[in-house]
Amino acid sequence: MLSAILTVLLQATAGAAVGKMGAAIGAGLAAIGAGMGIGKIGASAMEAIARQPEASGDIRSNMIVSAALIEGVAFFAVIVCILIVFV
Repeated sequence: MLSAILTVLLQATAGAAVGKMGAAIGAGLAAIGAGMGIGKIGASAMEAIARQPEASGDIRSNMIVSAALIEGVAFFAVIVCILIVFV
């Protein structure tokens, strides 16, 4: 089923449009993956703080650094996808 859909999409679009469609899908996957990763970090940090409230400062700072690194990678992926679309 999926291969039939992909075949129709590839036949319906020109060669350059396939790259733009791939870039759009890549940007969407990067944003979704970053959102899921940051959500998992936040959930794990809240569980850790609930278990050890005295370590909340360290846990929170590590959570912020991890979320910033994930968001940086996602931002880089989105920028690369945008460059593919416009270049």
